[in-house]
Amino acid sequence: MSNRSSSPLLFPSPFSKEYWRCAASELKSTRMLLFAALMIALRVALKSFKIPLGPSLNINVQFFVNALGSAVYGPVVAILAGAVTDTLGTLLFPSGPYFFPFIFTEIAGSLVFALFLYRAEITVRRMILCRFCVNFFVNLLLQTPIMALYYQMVLGKYYALVDLPRIVKNLALFPLESALLILVFRAVVPPLNRMGYLASRVTNLKMTGRTAALLVALTLVSAAVGGGYSIYMYNTTSLSASYSASERLEKNEKMNAAVLSRHPEYAAEETVTVIESAFPRFLSDEVTYTAAVYRADREALLRRAEADGTDPEAVRGYSKSKAAKDDALTRLMTVTAVLKGESGEVQSWQESTP
Repeated sequence: MSNRSSSPLLFPSPFSKEYWRCAASELKSTRMLLFAALMIALRVALKSFKIPLGPSLNINVQFFVNALGSAVYGPVVAILAGAVTDTLGTLLFPSGPYFFPFIFTEIAGSLVFALFLYRAEITVRRMILCRFCVNFFVNLLLQTPIMALYYQMVLGKYYALVDLPRIVKNLALFPLESALLILVFRAVVPPLNRMGYLASRVTNLKMTGRTAALLVALTLVSAAVGGGYSIYMYNTTSLSASYSASERLEKNEKMNAAVLSRHPEYAAEETVTVIESAFPRFLSDEVTYTAAVYRADREALLRRAEADGTDPEAVRGYSKSKAAKDDALTRLMTVTAVLKGESGEVQSWQESTP
């Protein structure tokens, strides 16, 4: 067996034609393809295996296999391995409806590990940086819009408000995952080198003061960016986008009752109030609601019910878009109200007419 690591061809960065020629040549190696198949099998088998650290906080161990495999067979094979892993994992261990764009996060994670670790001088700093890029650019920046599409297109829900736990998880686990990745490489790289699989050179993988400072600095950077993003999305994302049909009806009816309590002259009319937006305030239980108050044409609603069998009372559970399109509703005014928590106590109330 030839020792591939005895005089490896190393590259300071992946930005060269020769680097990509070497990476593409791995597709011609039966040995590398068999190794990639073994790594894919391990990743699929370990996809559902997690190390529990606390409530909803786990380390998915398959990323260790991903990092090692990508360091061995490089970015070209890593892209294909990521695609195959995602497809097989979805078929063998489905965790919900299939959504094709998730394949890109699997591919991107494999690619990042390969770009940092394949045919390179593997150091603690390089390993910390590659784990940071996976957590920050792949798990947060890339996966967030994909998750938003999944919730909107597949589940019919709004994603932004459930995004915070995932962001916190990535920030909390980054230092620990980096340290564990270093330990795994320290244990596994020597035998891989002896067997001639690894074309990278590994220096002393021990944490120094500088690398510890880098780990802390990257943790603070990701925490600042992730925290700022979370606060921004929390303050600018309407709760009404995630209302279920029953929740929307309940909220609309409560706001309609509040309107009638201030405008008893509307009691003789058929009024419908529709929540158009509901913005929470960070670190506060107050929510700012914007609602449209409509006069409903009861006769028009009844005629429509007779014609197509629709429920005339369905207008009370309308969303903003449905209410705006319904010719049986005439807008009377817009209400902006700040309500406190579950009690619904009104903190402020403003009205404007069309």
